[in-house]
Amino acid sequence: MSQSAVAKTPPTAGPVAGVAERGRPGARDRAVRAAEQTWRPAVLLLACFGAWWAIAATEVVEAYLVPSPGATFDVLAEKGGYVWHHTWVTTYETLLGFAIAVGVGVLAAVIMVYSSTVEKTLYPILLFAQVVPKIAIAPLFVVWLGFGIAPKILIAVLIAFFPVVISMVTGLKAVDPEMLQLSSTMGARPWQTFVKIRFPASLPHLFSGLKVAVTLAVTGAVVGEFVGANEGLGYVILQANGNLDTPMLFAGLLVMSLIGVVLFVLVEIAEKLMLPWHASRRDASVTTTY
Repeated sequence: MSQSAVAKTPPTAGPVAGVAERGRPGARDRAVRAAEQTWRPAVLLLACFGAWWAIAATEVVEAYLVPSPGATFDVLAEKGGYVWHHTWVTTYETLLGFAIAVGVGVLAAVIMVYSSTVEKTLYPILLFAQVVPKIAIAPLFVVWLGFGIAPKILIAVLIAFFPVVISMVTGLKAVDPEMLQLSSTMGARPWQTFVKIRFPASLPHLFSGLKVAVTLAVTGAVVGEFVGANEGLGYVILQANGNLDTPMLFAGLLVMSLIGVVLFVLVEIAEKLMLPWHASRRDASVTTTY
């Protein structure tokens, strides 16, 4: 081989000093990582149930005040159809209110970011609406809209709306200015800059707000049911409280909490699927060894 051919041959890429490559984790590695992330909450949850059982078993508190876990789960088993019906009603109100809050909140955030006049006008109103206790204005919604599903959805929207708007505005404003200048220099139109740069960059902030908003939406739906309803978990809790049926009361609280946890996990899964490129989600393929 001639010297010119040797000179033209590109050098073989070798390992970089201070950097060790790490392959993608397999199914076993993912299972180990999942176990490491869940065992602490699982232990804490078991400890809480153990403390609950101990309080009920030792009769430190009367049974009609704090029922045992067994009595609570017996109620869930005996009246499963009844609880399921009211659970579905609350879940439907929560999902619909959350969806409306997300759609309107994202649209409002985009308008506020692109119009300083709208932001200066709308932001104080949003802040005022957020600090007003929703339980205080819920009866007014019942008077206006009746005892149907509309007041519950409206309260869920109002409670979930603010985190969505704030997180989206923060995400849209957190874009690197150099990226915006580069897109403008290359002749990108405003909508192209929004679709290609601003919106994808805002998604991590948006999902942080969505995880807060979806749990608040459950609270909003139940608060609306407290004020005036004939179905839903809020109605179940009120009826159980009036009848001193503490096992059913605890059962309703457990199911309500479970709805919030499940919806939170679903939003987190959606975040993982939609943002695999984000630093908090991707599996690192290289590790510095300095």
